Amino acid sequence: MTSDAYESGLERTPANHLPLTPLGFLDRAALVHPQRVAVVHGDLQRSWQETRDRCYRLASALSQRGLGRGDTVSIISPNTPAMLEAHFAVPLAGAVLNSINYRLDAEGIAFILRHGDCKLVLVDREYAQLAAAALELLEQRPLVIDINDHQAALGPAIGCCDYETLMAQGEPDFAGVWPEDEWQPIALNYTSGTTGDPKGVVISHRSTYLMSLLQMTNWPLPRAPRYLWTLPMFHANGWCFTWAITAAAGTHVCLRKVSAETVFDAVDNHAIDHFCAAPIVLAMIASATHRPPLDKPVRVLTAGSPPPAAVLKAVTALGFEVDHVYGITEVCGTPLSCVWQEQWNGLPDNEQSALRVRQGARAAAFEDLMVADPETLQPVPRDGLTSGELLLRGNTNMMGYFKNPAATQKAFASGWFHTGDVAVMHENGYIQITDRCKDVIISGGENISSIEIEEALHSHPAVLHAAVVAQADDKWGEVPCAFIELKPGTAAPTEEALIAYCMTRLARYKCPRRIIFEELPKTATGKIQKFVLRERAGSREAIVRLASSC
Repeated sequence: MTSDAYESGLERTPANHLPLTPLGFLDRAALVHPQRVAVVHGDLQRSWQETRDRCYRLASALSQRGLGRGDTVSIISPNTPAMLEAHFAVPLAGAVLNSINYRLDAEGIAFILRHGDCKLVLVDREYAQLAAAALELLEQRPLVIDINDHQAALGPAIGCCDYETLMAQGEPDFAGVWPEDEWQPIALNYTSGTTGDPKGVVISHRSTYLMSLLQMTNWPLPRAPRYLWTLPMFHANGWCFTWAITAAAGTHVCLRKVSAETVFDAVDNHAIDHFCAAPIVLAMIASATHRPPLDKPVRVLTAGSPPPAAVLKAVTALGFEVDHVYGITEVCGTPLSCVWQEQWNGLPDNEQSALRVRQGARAAAFEDLMVADPETLQPVPRDGLTSGELLLRGNTNMMGYFKNPAATQKAFASGWFHTGDVAVMHENGYIQITDRCKDVIISGGENISSIEIEEALHSHPAVLHAAVVAQADDKWGEVPCAFIELKPGTAAPTEEALIAYCMTRLARYKCPRRIIFEELPKTATGKIQKFVLRERAGSREAIVRLASSC
């Protein structure tokens, strides 16, 4: 017999049920630690109370300008205090934040402003000329506000006023426009363009709140971390660390330009203990061979393509403690991590390196994943060999793609988010990405992992970055073509010598048939734009796309 005692008199009320949102982290930090340094930017420092007041002033000023629910406010800026403030101020006005990759060309930025229905755009003046060129391509021009950052190389003023003037028009006691439903959008993030087909990812107050707490518990963050902004804040809202570091009442140390020198300077001058970085940033740090080891460890999260073993070894020797995670814009951050096991400490270096490049297991605050056939949803065996697609299911997943229901339906087919990443499942339940679906090279009926070839190339002492794509071949259908960016100051190997080097580490059919030496095209997050390389190599995918556009 079923009792209905648990079904009556236990209702949701304003006392026990409020919409989840990361916006409340700001008020708490200012309440408990009003004088603690919240933001460092060169010689500029602001407390949490100052930062809180500025965010509410900006939210009030935006509201006075008529911005509110359903409106998109864009920002084109590197990692600056204004970029951080926008992550609170824009949603506190009820609007949706759209952080734009400032390394896009004018056409790319214009597409985002147009497709995202931008009503107001904040522009760092270093990128004023770029923004102005993008605005010229729009039929309807949004309101433009200039950001005069003191560390920027100022471009022309293109706005109706500047950022500080706008903020001064607002009130610090503004109540804020809080979400009525946690399913309301907080941000619109466009995919980084490694496929050449950016989509607008809509994420909610709920998902960012949960991802912020996931980041705090899965790394985990200590109290008052000192976090260096090497990861662009425009990239999935900095994996939600914009909000997570605030929840921990830590210190945001902004960094406009990322290099090995600026990272080490920040570590030395600001007692940095945490930052996130793409493998390409780790490679820059690893190249700083003149540096002595750090005085104290600095924890680093890295995601993207697996960092080469040689890079991991070098940065570890310098005193950086690297955790490998898996992230994707559609999931708001990094829900999977390679949780290190104590028993692995005694393994040889090569075995430890092989373990570190795995993406690992889901965080406790993320609900489910599997590696399976994308059509049948049949999970692959835990043999570390059988490939399938990585499928995710959890509460930090996006709401969907903006104005693109067909792509949303495809991404969420059969109740799972289809990542497009090819992976294997190891015996211990850890997953390992072996390629993107589009990057698998099918040569003579055999599947070749581009990542496996790249790992072999990265082990060569002269190679800084390597990217492998398919090249059309009359006999085999496709063969590997490698693009190589060399380390500065090293003797350049010949194409023949580098192919011979690969043959000592790979099966012959997996070795590149052609090697092209050049600087690799990259996104601002350090991802190599393989769609550009496919066109240069003449891959079948590129040939088909070009033919279809004619």
